[in-house]
Amino acid sequence: MHSFFDDKVAGVRAATADADAPSFTSAPVGCVLQLFSAVTSADVVAFVRALLDKQCASDPLPAWLLKKCVGITAPFLCQLFNCSLEHGSVPSSFKCAHITPLLKKADLEPADVKSYRPISNLSVVSKLHERIVSSHLVKYLKENDLLPDLQSAYRAMHSTETTILKVLADLLLALDSGDLAMLTLLDLSSAFDSVDHDTLLQLLQKSYGLGGQVLKWFASYLCGRIQHVRTPTACSTPADVLYGVPQGSVLGPILFLLYTADLLQLVKCHQLIPHAYADDTQIYGFCRPADSPSCVRTSLHVSMRFRRGYWCPIGCS
Repeated sequence: MHSFFDDKVAGVRAATADADAPSFTSAPVGCVLQLFSAVTSADVVAFVRALLDKQCASDPLPAWLLKKCVGITAPFLCQLFNCSLEHGSVPSSFKCAHITPLLKKADLEPADVKSYRPISNLSVVSKLHERIVSSHLVKYLKENDLLPDLQSAYRAMHSTETTILKVLADLLLALDSGDLAMLTLLDLSSAFDSVDHDTLLQLLQKSYGLGGQVLKWFASYLCGRIQHVRTPTACSTPADVLYGVPQGSVLGPILFLLYTADLLQLVKCHQLIPHAYADDTQIYGFCRPADSPSCVRTSLHVSMRFRRGYWCPIGCS
């Protein structure tokens, strides 16, 4: 099963190896984040108390025990997190995950490895550290209006409902005006696991203004990760994680949204309308009945560009 997950990513990357070199949208003038704010013991206490009462099976510290003893442990955790943020280094123990294979749908064949997606199980303390970094990063992105406006996943006040309402309302308005509406639905294969680390780090620097110790921290977060697949009866040999952001982590989804944000701009460049939820993308457009062949050709062209180069940001040329 571990080999299947690795081979699937290798196959996706091989299929897109001839994609155009990545290009990057420049960060707005004045948007720079080079240092993280210091973490206080009060911050740690608040984040610990917000944790769910669950943990990784191999985690030596259950979440309920951490919450019960937070008054004692908070100063030590605060020192650990601040040291990591100040030096731009993530402890290696925070980058070790065991993968729990999760059925994509309940009606799929359990004996077929293709029926599963890899979910990373990480320690409670490592995810707590990610939540603190995530709060700083998201605050910076919101203050500078850098989050993609047509992506509804992993964000407060955004959901599948907002996606459906936006897309459906646009389609119905077009039909009511006598236009034809065309909708293309795209689902990217192994999207989270195919993220290229070097491209992501360039993107964070050039398009989002991250630098200094902040960029160094994210470089440390991405490199040196290891994982193994574990089931109730077996465990695979640990292996290096060369690509991707962990599914099941706190920062992984946010980094993925930033990584794919330029794809939405690509669609807009072709006078079509995108709306995304995680790795599911809806592309739609409207036209008068006589113009439908041109609209279909444009949609197919954009869809093929997604297929050839979705795993790295691409320009709108």
